[in-house]
Amino acid sequence: MFKQIKKISSIAIVASAITALAAPASAADVTMRGASLFDNDHAYSKTLIKFSELVNEYYDGDDVTFDLRGNSELGIEPDYVNFLTQGVAIDYAIIAPSNLARFADALPLMDMPFVFRDLEHWNAVLTSDVLAPLEDVLLEKADLRIIGYAGGGTRNLISNKVISNLEELEGHKMRVMGAPIQAQVFEAATAAPSAIAYSEVYNAIQTGVIDGLENEAASLLQYKFFEVAPNVTLTQHSITVRPIVFSNKSFAKLPEDLQAAVLKAGKEAGDYGREIESREDGEKLKQMADADQIQVSDFADRQVLLDLVVPVQDAYAAELGAEELLAAIRAK
Repeated sequence: MFKQIKKISSIAIVASAITALAAPASAADVTMRGASLFDNDHAYSKTLIKFSELVNEYYDGDDVTFDLRGNSELGIEPDYVNFLTQGVAIDYAIIAPSNLARFADALPLMDMPFVFRDLEHWNAVLTSDVLAPLEDVLLEKADLRIIGYAGGGTRNLISNKVISNLEELEGHKMRVMGAPIQAQVFEAATAAPSAIAYSEVYNAIQTGVIDGLENEAASLLQYKFFEVAPNVTLTQHSITVRPIVFSNKSFAKLPEDLQAAVLKAGKEAGDYGREIESREDGEKLKQMADADQIQVSDFADRQVLLDLVVPVQDAYAAELGAEELLAAIRAK
């Protein structure tokens, strides 16, 4: 009889231990760990700090502890992705779509030039459910949750000469990112793009290998490209999309009410981050213009430019199997 009681007790202890392991942790036991490439003054870090504040605002339990490591202390974005998929080291971060593309082929569509007509269109897409199919694929294949969308840096042409229309754009020697779609789009726009290492761009402009590049105001200011390429043309060909990604392995361990707070906070932190970055982008351009470091020009034939690149965009979407997604983005 004693042996039977002892056996039952042992089973009960094991069962209790398994239940404890399977049960979501209480908020008192939770530390949410984040990572950022930048210091706390950068829009990405500000967004993640806002996320932590909103989680504790919306969660009725004890305050959750947040540990955000900035300045690339925990590596760079590909490292973050590895940590997040495994559910170790960090629980949340902002990740560029290109660093998630191995899990969902269509994710680079977010970064395709001219996919967004303007900031209003970009915001309409990111506040809708248009990108939900990509979120579902990422959750299924990588166990990663997109809980919000930050971003908002607008990329324009930066050149050593004025470019204000299609005639002046024709044959323009410019640096583009290494992804083939970047070169294909600008070739369709009649420019002469080439992929050059980012560290070599300044000297390449200075020596006449290229006439300019395309980038955001923050990079133009930080790397002082205006010293060799002081002309900014408002093509607004790309507006960055930066998903706030949460490890689903970490998410699954949270109590349901804390999960709900994370989802609500992630969405609102994304809204906050988009407003900050798009506003700061304009402020940086104005700062450089007011200091006579740059000359800003509109692009007279922008709608024609948009029409020229449509066939390239269509072919790229077909290659990714994302025709329906591209159509949904355009319809917004």
